[in-house]
Amino acid sequence: MEFKLIKKDISSNARAGILSCSAGEINTPIFMPVGTQASVKGIDQKILKERLNSKIILSNTYHLYLRPGTRVIRGAGGIHKFMNWDGMILTDSGGYQVYSLSSRRKISEKGVLFQSHIDGSNHLLTPESVIEIQREIGADIIMAFDECPPYPCKFQYVKNSMKLTHRWLERCIKKDKKSPFLYDKEQYLFPIVQGGVYNDLRKESAEFVSNKFAKGYAIGGLSVGEPNEEMYKVSNLVCSILPSDKPRYLMGVGTPVNLLENISNGVDMFDCVIPTRNGRNGMLFTFDGIINIKNKKWESDYSKIETMDNKGYENQYSKAYLRHLFTANEILGGQIATIHNLNFYNILLKIAREKIMAGEFASWKNSMVKKLNTRI
Repeated sequence: MEFKLIKKDISSNARAGILSCSAGEINTPIFMPVGTQASVKGIDQKILKERLNSKIILSNTYHLYLRPGTRVIRGAGGIHKFMNWDGMILTDSGGYQVYSLSSRRKISEKGVLFQSHIDGSNHLLTPESVIEIQREIGADIIMAFDECPPYPCKFQYVKNSMKLTHRWLERCIKKDKKSPFLYDKEQYLFPIVQGGVYNDLRKESAEFVSNKFAKGYAIGGLSVGEPNEEMYKVSNLVCSILPSDKPRYLMGVGTPVNLLENISNGVDMFDCVIPTRNGRNGMLFTFDGIINIKNKKWESDYSKIETMDNKGYENQYSKAYLRHLFTANEILGGQIATIHNLNFYNILLKIAREKIMAGEFASWKNSMVKKLNTRI
């Protein structure tokens, strides 16, 4: 894997780069659609590749381990062949489930004992087993196993959690070095920075993982309920410490405004369910602001969904038609809205990259944030 820094904005820490490996090449900053269970909900791989020009997607180790199981995925020859996807895939190690399934798990030094959300069966995930599972899945970029503490959370708990994450990282690295690749290609392990919203802990964690000489680094434990300003403060601090010649991935973030603000801090990679989940529920992101397409005000509005010049598939439909689909509970409505939102994210980050290259990102970002926060 190679990351080449192409340009840095003159008035912010925003950067444009190229991330390449055997699975292909992507321009950064980049947004990764979330395909938790080897599927971006409601969107087939052909649309992702040909219509949305997606180069990389995210899947989840915990969910794929439970269903369909690594035996099935390995039998297919790995996740790429299983889901017929020839772009890059990144797998989250399951650390987020340590947070989100708090009522179903017990954390110990050894790992995390989970109760399956599917059938209630018990499963122990350890740093070593998480590496083994991700080997069998076969993603291009894999994550170290970490604990994601909740917000708010007391300093001592976050400190202990961060130290545990660091010890788990050491075990992940050791296992990663000993485990052979299964599908004739390398995998790249990203450590994860933790530390909650405490500056001294985040600094310690960022310095700790920076010394592991990884091919890239992730920032975890954000977008878990903290105010946006806390998120931006943390990402800015961490990006000032992480190596400048490696990609920085902010996990689970976020809204279009979140992306722009964190790009300004120096983040290169993002993932989030917001564009797909909100799309399925009738919320559309546009360059004029946010639309709730279920509102009656769109009932007889025959204008296109996006006023910006956009000849895309989803923009051939009117707001009135899309509202009708949601009112009638037609599956097509959620699909159109999902494709629209993913396309919007792609276009937004493409323009962001162009503005970075032109040295105009900071001023453009400030004007865009005002529009993107508007509800129309």
